[in-house]
Amino acid sequence: MRNFVNSYGRAAWLPLIALLALPSLTVQAQQMGAPVAQETPPPPAAPRSVNVPKPDEKTLKNGLRVVAIEDHDVPLVSAQLLVKNGGEIDPPQLSGLADMTASLLTKGTKTRSAPEIAQQIEALGGAIDSGAAWDASRASINVMSSRLEAALVILADISRNPVFKDEEIERIRQQYLDSLSVTLRQPGALASLVAGRVVFGDAAYGHPLSGTPESLARIKRTDIVGLHSQFYRPDNAVLVIGGDIKAADAFTLAERVFGDWVKPLTPLSKRAMVGKMIKPDEKQRVVVVDMPDAGQAAVVLARAGISRSDPDYFRGIVTNAVLTGYSGRLNQEIRIKRGLSYGASSRLDTRRDAGPFVASAQTKNTSGADVASLLIGELGRLSNEPVAAAELVPRKAVLTGGFGRALETTEGLVGQIAALSLHGLSLGEINNYVGNVQSVTAADIQKFAGGRISVKNANIIIVGSAKDFLEPLRKQFSNVEVIPLADLDLNTASLRKTAALL
Repeated sequence: MRNFVNSYGRAAWLPLIALLALPSLTVQAQQMGAPVAQETPPPPAAPRSVNVPKPDEKTLKNGLRVVAIEDHDVPLVSAQLLVKNGGEIDPPQLSGLADMTASLLTKGTKTRSAPEIAQQIEALGGAIDSGAAWDASRASINVMSSRLEAALVILADISRNPVFKDEEIERIRQQYLDSLSVTLRQPGALASLVAGRVVFGDAAYGHPLSGTPESLARIKRTDIVGLHSQFYRPDNAVLVIGGDIKAADAFTLAERVFGDWVKPLTPLSKRAMVGKMIKPDEKQRVVVVDMPDAGQAAVVLARAGISRSDPDYFRGIVTNAVLTGYSGRLNQEIRIKRGLSYGASSRLDTRRDAGPFVASAQTKNTSGADVASLLIGELGRLSNEPVAAAELVPRKAVLTGGFGRALETTEGLVGQIAALSLHGLSLGEINNYVGNVQSVTAADIQKFAGGRISVKNANIIIVGSAKDFLEPLRKQFSNVEVIPLADLDLNTASLRKTAALL
């Protein structure tokens, strides 16, 4: 012992001495009334209401709706031009067309090349972006308020005057194909794409938003130009400007920059239903994509959910909040209690028409069938038993806290207002969000879970090594479809390649 002390010095013993002293120090602290670290998190604070200034709006003579919202806390402004169509309008054989078109907006106009757009925005200290979702295509800028007009001119230019150069189209196409080549080898990402086809079939929401290898190869420049010409028009768009600018100045600037955008003489074609209505007699599908070399299985429960304008929207998002998140029921049961996954979650994807409700987890191949059963069981339990207040209060706090954080930036605030505009909702709803969440009761959740996202006829999708879970899965379901990965076709609801393609 003496040799050890002499070799390493007293400093080597200090951590050990401190560790041995901890229990006695803790007892002394308790006796003296000092605070002791608690083992459970404190309860959420009382919810605080949101008080966002009322947005003002004006419609220009060409039909462009302009919404302005003032927030003078920081000298920043965000602007978003939202075209009210996205991936839903992709032709059946050209999935990915809307997304590719929107992504190409920043890649060159009649007067600016792609590098010039990037350089000019950078010189302004700003950022520019574009892309498409299911129901809308967007182009946006973020910049200091003193430089807004110059940035807004660029935003108008990329939205109205893109040239869609062949070399830029090919560059984007290759980027999409490279991304897909990775996606199609990942069980979780592939299961999500398969789920879209299972839930919506050949309806518009069924195809992959960013396309498939086959559809991307078919897209021509004429297709891109045609989509832009048909849908990018002032009477099919909303311009939202928010931040450190007065509403009157925002309207004046919008008129100066976008007022000469000509409204086409041909009326905008009437939009048809693009989703898939829920049929009471619709049969459940249980689809297995056999990926023999998969290191794990992705398990998905999927069915049609609700639209963003549905009166049950707030009941829906609170119900989903009980299921998802680290402390949500799915993760608690599948990860924390059983150790079958690194994480389990759910999402209620609300769109213009009813979007999907999806619950998912990734697990060992051998426990794929078990996790499928657990997903069904947790959703069923939510419809059969009321949620206790001790569980519901923190789940609501997650929603209201996330909403508050989303409003902390001008970009987030503009995004929230743009979403309300897209779905035809009152812009004042932004101040009612917290109250609407808090008004949802345990009975509301039970009713929503049992009716709007019932496990009855919910579909199951598993992507993984089928030999490891197929036998127990067939004991649970009599209608299991097994599709080898090489035979999978995401371009059709059947999900199978025809004989001509094999």
